[in-house]
Amino acid sequence: MRITRLLAGWKWVTWATAFAISHAAWAENWPQFRGSSGQGISTEKDLPTSWDIKTGQNILWKAPLPLSDNPFSSPIAWGDRVFITLVMNKTREHHLLCFDARDGRKLWDTSIAPGPWVMTDLRGGYGAPTPATDGQAVFVLFGSAVLAAVDLDGQIIWRTDLKNYAFDVAIGTSPILYKDTVILLSDLVDKKSSLIGFDKKTGKVRWEEPRPTVGFSHSTPVPVQIQGKPQLLIAASNALQGADPENGRILWHCSAAGDAASPVYSPAANRVYIDSGRGSVGIAVDPTGVGDVTRTHLKWKLAKIIPESLSSAVIVGEHLYRAHPPGVLKCIQMPTGQEVYSQRLEGLSCWSSPVVTADGLIYLASPDVSYVIKAGLKPEVVSVNRLNDPNYASAAVCNGRIFLKGRNNLYCVAKR
Repeated sequence: MRITRLLAGWKWVTWATAFAISHAAWAENWPQFRGSSGQGISTEKDLPTSWDIKTGQNILWKAPLPLSDNPFSSPIAWGDRVFITLVMNKTREHHLLCFDARDGRKLWDTSIAPGPWVMTDLRGGYGAPTPATDGQAVFVLFGSAVLAAVDLDGQIIWRTDLKNYAFDVAIGTSPILYKDTVILLSDLVDKKSSLIGFDKKTGKVRWEEPRPTVGFSHSTPVPVQIQGKPQLLIAASNALQGADPENGRILWHCSAAGDAASPVYSPAANRVYIDSGRGSVGIAVDPTGVGDVTRTHLKWKLAKIIPESLSSAVIVGEHLYRAHPPGVLKCIQMPTGQEVYSQRLEGLSCWSSPVVTADGLIYLASPDVSYVIKAGLKPEVVSVNRLNDPNYASAAVCNGRIFLKGRNNLYCVAKR
């Protein structure tokens, strides 16, 4: 029964490929924040479950990183290349780095001229967004309000400044790809919020949909397919929304507290889950409505507030897995909102978002302490692994390898 539900949860994965690349290609790649699905779903099987920096167990390589003030952005991977961003906040240096996924060699380091926003509050810094790639170019956003495209040789194709940039203390969202468009959620504090589509070949604005009723948000939109049609799930400051990726127009919205966490969707239960990531009640919504669906499609609210946890959840079949301080993992039934279990996992990161693999393993992976657990109705811990290089980045999975970005090193975990 559990395997059947797991497989049901994977059916929608191929639908999401329209947002980035062909199914045959992306099955082996991790092209944007939380992968092609935007939800930490990997089609990989038989990944290593144990690694250890002291003994070198399953550490294929580690690559030293230059000094950086960027603990937030995550790696992405395409084929035999891994891409990360690094910044220096005080000097406003912005870098996109490319590494060989096979041996950790640094292939190039491209500097991107900063944009117009000079930040006075550096808590979030200039380097929170994770890049995205279509295998031909890498699209990178930095907190100085600059978006750029870089080819696979490290040459800048285009660079554009954002015209509005009142992003609270930082730009926390990441760019995503839909067909020939780079989509950016630009939710601000000055009623000039918008969803923007940039031509990925030129950087010119293809469309921009105003969002004057929402405030700032650090969440990244999530591509899904609902009733055969593409949607972007968006956690706005005051609502969970479904938007049309062709033009950014809102299809439906439900009153909710959004901010840092990204939504996740269970096709098996037909539910979208969101909590703010800042400390709020989690909710589940049926995403098939039109207009304001607060009274009609809100299916449940959690009885207790999810404490502040800037990571996002992951779903396997009809079950949601959500980490929160102080190192607690909750399993929740998506159809009902009923809690299945709550398990304390010492040292668990509540910043790094988890990855679930096709063989039903959940990687609560970070460059510090990582847990691997089996998806199911009981908290079965497979392994606990330590790299002792704390950072807030989430993992990337590609071609049997797990990439983790610490403060000091980029790590490749693979069976040896």
